[in-house]
Amino acid sequence: MRPIRLDMAGFTVFREETTVDFTDADFFALVGPTGSGKSTVLDAICFALYGMVPRWGGARGLANALAPSATEARVRLVFESAGDRYVATRVVRRDGRGAVKTANAGLQLMPAGFDVTKLDTGLSPDDLGEVIAGTPAEMEDAVGEAVGLPYEQFTSCVVLPQGQFADFLHAKPATRQQILVNLLGLGVYEAVQKRATERAGQAEAKLQAVDRMLGGLAAVDDETLAGAEERVGRMRELAGAVAVAVPELERARATAREVAATLAALDAELAVLAGVRTPDGIAELARAVTTARAAAGDAAATVSLAEEREEKLRGELAAAGDESALRLLLKAHADRERLTVEADTVHAAVTAARTEHDAAARALAEARAAAERADAELEAAFRAHEAAKATDQAVALRAHLVDGAPCPVCEQVVPRVPAMPAGSAVARATAAGKAARAASEAAKRAVQERDAAARELDRVLLRARAEHDQLRARLVELDDQLADAATPAALRAGLAEHARLRRELEEAATAVRVGRDAARRARGALDGAEERLRRAWRDFDTARDRLARFGPPAADRDDVAAAWATLAEWAGGQADRRRTDRAGLVASVAAAEAAAGDVEERIAALFAAAGLDVADDPGRAVAVAVERAEAELRRLVERREHAAELREQRTGHEREARVARALAGHLRANNFERWLLTEALDLLVDGASGILRELSGGQYDLVHHKGEFFVVDHHDAGLRRGVRTLSGGETFQASLALALALSEQLAGMSTTAASLESIVLDEGFGTLDAATLDTVAATLESLAARGDRMVGVVTHVPALAERIPVRYEVRKDARTARIERTGL
Repeated sequence: MRPIRLDMAGFTVFREETTVDFTDADFFALVGPTGSGKSTVLDAICFALYGMVPRWGGARGLANALAPSATEARVRLVFESAGDRYVATRVVRRDGRGAVKTANAGLQLMPAGFDVTKLDTGLSPDDLGEVIAGTPAEMEDAVGEAVGLPYEQFTSCVVLPQGQFADFLHAKPATRQQILVNLLGLGVYEAVQKRATERAGQAEAKLQAVDRMLGGLAAVDDETLAGAEERVGRMRELAGAVAVAVPELERARATAREVAATLAALDAELAVLAGVRTPDGIAELARAVTTARAAAGDAAATVSLAEEREEKLRGELAAAGDESALRLLLKAHADRERLTVEADTVHAAVTAARTEHDAAARALAEARAAAERADAELEAAFRAHEAAKATDQAVALRAHLVDGAPCPVCEQVVPRVPAMPAGSAVARATAAGKAARAASEAAKRAVQERDAAARELDRVLLRARAEHDQLRARLVELDDQLADAATPAALRAGLAEHARLRRELEEAATAVRVGRDAARRARGALDGAEERLRRAWRDFDTARDRLARFGPPAADRDDVAAAWATLAEWAGGQADRRRTDRAGLVASVAAAEAAAGDVEERIAALFAAAGLDVADDPGRAVAVAVERAEAELRRLVERREHAAELREQRTGHEREARVARALAGHLRANNFERWLLTEALDLLVDGASGILRELSGGQYDLVHHKGEFFVVDHHDAGLRRGVRTLSGGETFQASLALALALSEQLAGMSTTAASLESIVLDEGFGTLDAATLDTVAATLESLAARGDRMVGVVTHVPALAERIPVRYEVRKDARTARIERTGL
């Protein structure tokens, strides 16, 4: 598997859309600060293919795919495997309840030569190629077949994530063996063993089926075969004899049929001739037609007279003038008389209203004068009240005056204080003012009442005048209309004449309708009588046409009764002559049937001699008998031949089952597969040991024994140590040696799609010293220089990154991570 292009959006730290193009990156490094998202690129590759990531802890960590606060994550990986190009897509969404689920997953086989840069133009999924898998469940098998490795083995041999770099080194022998089986395609031998077992079972089942078929085939000996051949001969002889007798039987039957047909034709002629009889009531038809024709003529004449009288009355009524105009003039006379009376009444009302209006005007003037006097008296009372208040105030000051003392107001000496008046002037003035105010208000109310009455009389007078003017105008119109009109008496006489003419016209119209109904009934009666006469002639023509082959006499077309009588008499004579010829035909039919019976008895004897039942069709029956005999003979021959073929098939099935069972037994022991695995592991350990020796400066070799890995420490007298006793740096060197050996050695040995076309290392290069790091870099450069696989590393060690030609720098800010390609 070799990645070509990776697209991410909303995936962990890559919140925004990000694309990594690996098209020509044969040797690359993902570099950047710790935590920037370098390992997330490898996570996205694993997730696009398998739907999970090693450091998420399996499929339950699916929620880790979403960027913070994001609701959807999309990952798309374009990769090549075994010469084909695929695109894997996965979409994860968070629903309204917060659950994270895979919304879409698919794997498509892209067309040959597809340009991945077209993905930037917004192609739809349908444009990416043939759909191999369309659901998460289908993806597992489809990706396994395309890549050639399951998830666990992919993360041990291709993408080596942090913390799992040493998985293959520390794996159990059985797990490591299964990885090699998948890489080398050794599972084909197990499939061959299963297929051989199936073939053996199928061959044994066929063998049993052939034995059952042979058991169901009874033996066919020569005597049985000879008996069948003899019966065929007898049936063929019977067929020859029947072939001679059948034409004779057919001729006898044909003669009997011809004579019987002649007799049947004669009987049919007798039936036709005997059925000719004069219909009942045929003589009355002509008289009925004549009577109906006379009645129809009388009714038509009556209708004509009634229509003439109706037309005359219509003319007289039209000459009498327009009845509606007469009625309008008469109504105008009546309206004029009525309106004249109404106009006089309204004129009197106008005169009375004018008198009453004048009186109301005088009363209003008087009321206004009284109101003015009341207002003047009220004003005088107000002035008197003011004077009274001054007087009372002066009187109130007298109580403080003393004879000969100065006045406190004017400071003049008062020789003598006047006597105090009895009562208050203000009280008297107030009482007078109240009386004056009441009188003023009463006068104002009287003015308002008189004014309202005057205005109402104005309105009454105006309405009366308007009504009187309308009546006078209408009278003028009526006078104009009646200027040249006749008197009411003359108009009423004209209307009476109109009524008389209309009554007579209605009576005439009724007479026309009655006459027309009678004429229609008379015409219907005539049509019915004529139709019955025509039907009588049609019946006669039909009866005569049935006798046309006998040559009936000519008919009198003027008298249907005479025509029927002539035809019936002629038919009776013809029937009598045919009854005389019938006895001879009956005897001929009996003789022909007897001759046919003799031939049938002779054929029945032939069938009885052959042991067969005679049938209605002897020729067909004997043909069936010959066919059955020949079919039985063929069946016996075929059974003998089939039994021979089955015995040959049994021998072949028995041989096939024996060979398949032996092959399955040999492969079941797994000796061949174990030998191949041992050879592969030897090659792997040899290659890894050479790399490890170079990485460790000649200190270590890698060996294996009974599926376990060991290192030989040449700096400690060749001591053999288990790989689990190595330090962190030593474990990294051994794991890297195995990973590189897997990529370099086993890729060429694999026979399946599981070709290790790339390797990506995500492990702590920072734990290596400068010399070891230089050795690792040189080893990776040598591996990449071969050009047959992609090599990638994830590191934040500048010394290593600077030696790699293509670098993808990963940077992260507060919102998202970004990737920028540098180098070549």
